[in-house]
Amino acid sequence: MSSMFRSFSTFNYRIWFLGALVSNVGSWMQATAQDWVVLTELTNNDATAMGVTMALQFGPPLVLVSATGWVADRFDRRKILLITQSVLLLLALGVAALLLTGVMTLPLMFCFALAFGVTNAFDAPARQAFVSDMVTLEDASNAVALNSASFNMARLIGPAVGGLLIVAVGTGWVFVINAATFLAMLLALVMIRAGELLPRVKSTGRGGLAEGFRYVWGRSDLKVTFLMVFLIGAFGMNFPIFASTMAIEFGRDADGYGVLSSVLAIGSLAGALLAARRERARIRVLVIAAGGFGVASVVSTWMPSYWSYAAVLIFVGFATVSMLTTANGYVQTTTDPALRGRVLALYMAVVMGSTPIGAPIAGWITDVAGPRAAILVGGIAGLVAMAVGVTWMLSSGRLRRSEHSRFRLTLDETRPISVMRVDPVEFSDEVAAATTPIRIPRSN
Repeated sequence: MSSMFRSFSTFNYRIWFLGALVSNVGSWMQATAQDWVVLTELTNNDATAMGVTMALQFGPPLVLVSATGWVADRFDRRKILLITQSVLLLLALGVAALLLTGVMTLPLMFCFALAFGVTNAFDAPARQAFVSDMVTLEDASNAVALNSASFNMARLIGPAVGGLLIVAVGTGWVFVINAATFLAMLLALVMIRAGELLPRVKSTGRGGLAEGFRYVWGRSDLKVTFLMVFLIGAFGMNFPIFASTMAIEFGRDADGYGVLSSVLAIGSLAGALLAARRERARIRVLVIAAGGFGVASVVSTWMPSYWSYAAVLIFVGFATVSMLTTANGYVQTTTDPALRGRVLALYMAVVMGSTPIGAPIAGWITDVAGPRAAILVGGIAGLVAMAVGVTWMLSSGRLRRSEHSRFRLTLDETRPISVMRVDPVEFSDEVAAATTPIRIPRSN
């Protein structure tokens, strides 16, 4: 099997991938419908209200991080996902009922956005950590990248289909269709062979989130990774606000917004597949991708037409997913398995929790100065993130001259960690760099 798709040799991962793909298509359709409802049906093109909706939906992972990471490490992740996916299905049906009966209001939509956010706060770290439970350490980075590819294949299809369905049948039915797609994920979770999942490493400490925080704080590479992701997540990744308001600026309707989201996903899918070819995630790729995101975002603000703006979004999507996939894979493969759920909860709190900070700001800038100004701020954040990464590489002592060429520089990267138990307080960059991973044989 091609190295790009090597994780598909595992039955559980194949089932998971298919279920996630169908469910993610529905989720992107729903996201398109929700944004359009807030922007055009419940308000008069109020980008600030859209920013508030995003803040309510993505804020809970930050507020509840102490509980969500502990739950992901303590309980059966497959059962957690069965519960959270079922709740998300019911919430989608609830929004559909209110929209179809014509009684939906902006405060009610805010309440549902918060409910989606709370459920996703428990779903996200369990889902991210569960990917590593299905494959060997050697394939973990590949599995994360293919998971991102599934997400972005859905992003390619979902918004465009969602935009067309909004015009054809209305926003309420889009939520009904999304509720039906959750059944694919639930079926996949039921079909997964529990006996073939990798053995879980239980945490013996009682530090809860504090233990995971100390672990991250003791590693400068993780701190830099989290900071870079936060900067771009807060100020650069407010794509629903950017794409919807730019579509309106160019005189397009909901289908035009959906097309922009799908065009963004073309680059995102390419970035995810390229990441799947790499043997492991590396910080140098994260730094380069952050800079690429900044440059592409700034260039997009100069585009004079709808299609020229759409063309640049391909590069924005490529850089965004290259960065996020690399960061996710790096965190998963270099983290002590006993703390993986808590560290991933912290990571997801940074990724998703940055939105409540940045989305209202982006919405306000859009209302005051237009969407191009808000996109420019995001592009500058990407360049600042790249500068942070470069500064760390230069100051950490890991960047050195290659033994094979006097003009070539190399960066010492942290190696993947498998089943060894590492004390989070004593763990350091130097220990991680010198540790040889213990390989786990694939289950038959």
